[in-house]
Amino acid sequence: MRGCDFSGAELAGAELAGANLAGANLAGANLAGADLDGADLQDANLAGADLTAAELDGADLTGANLAGANLAYVDLDGANLNGADLTGAYLLGANLIGANLSDANLTDANLTDAILRLAVLIDADLTRADLTSAYLRGAFLIGANFFVANLTLADLTGANLTGADLTGALLAGADFTDANLEGVIGNRP
Repeated sequence: MRGCDFSGAELAGAELAGANLAGANLAGANLAGADLDGADLQDANLAGADLTAAELDGADLTGANLAGANLAYVDLDGANLNGADLTGAYLLGANLIGANLSDANLTDANLTDAILRLAVLIDADLTRADLTSAYLRGAFLIGANFFVANLTLADLTGANLTGADLTGALLAGADFTDANLEGVIGNRP
């Protein structure tokens, strides 16, 4: 299925665990509730796709285009999203425990109530992202850009924000207990 065109396809609840979908076009596809655990989705186009409550544990989404995708309540535990484009993506309540989002573009993404414990977001771009009540305990946010992001009530206990940019970020009620804030730019908790 590598490189295939599934744009707009109806794949809700599909069993695609371990599938090789690298480079596939899944733009606008309905993958709600699909099982994609361990799937290879490197460089896949999932722009505007519906992945609500989909299972993507350990999936490889390196360089994938998820711009505008609906990822509400998705399970991305341990997934690799290095360099992925999640511009404007909807990740309400998403499970991203231990996920790699280094160099990912999360500009204007909604991560309200998302669980990002121990996630790696080194040099990630979270410009204008909504992280209201997000759980970022122990996350690696080194060099991340939170320009004008909303971190209201976010839990950043023990997170590493070395060199992160918090310019214009909303920090009301955010918990930075034991966080590493060395070299933080802009607003300081």
